[in-house]
Amino acid sequence: MTADQAIANAARLLDRAEIELTNLPLMERLDELASSWLQLAAMLLERERV
Repeated sequence: MTADQAIANAARLLDRAEIELTNLPLMERLDELASSWLQLAAMLLERERV
């Protein structure tokens, strides 16, 4: 897994969340998952710097 892959996964989930405007619980869950992917990307980037 690379940071770029994690960011791409987050972007895909956020695109899907935009479609789910009428399903707030699903939209929120997708946003939470995207946030998790972004946190993973940040950790991967930090690890690359060390």
